[in-house]
Amino acid sequence: MRIATVRSVCECQAQLGADLDEHRHVIRGWAKDTRQKSQDSAPATAIGAENQLFDVAWLCPLCTRNTLRSFDNAGLVWRNSSEPELRPHG
Repeated sequence: MRIATVRSVCECQAQLGADLDEHRHVIRGWAKDTRQKSQDSAPATAIGAENQLFDVAWLCPLCTRNTLRSFDNAGLVWRNSSEPELRPHG
């Protein structure tokens, strides 16, 4: 299976992320608090995943806000689920 990862930032400055399957449905979502260096599960869902432009909504576990961000299918980078995700240092 191929997956793509989308990322955004919540209003509380938590880093939000979600892995999407080939149909752009959310496999898992997470929120990372860079101040405390912790990562928590964050419920997420894709809205309008069948469209070129679609939204991902997260429930941030750190501040309890609902965060909605838009993404373009053309900007997704796909990888095989067996490949490790490359994460930037820092």
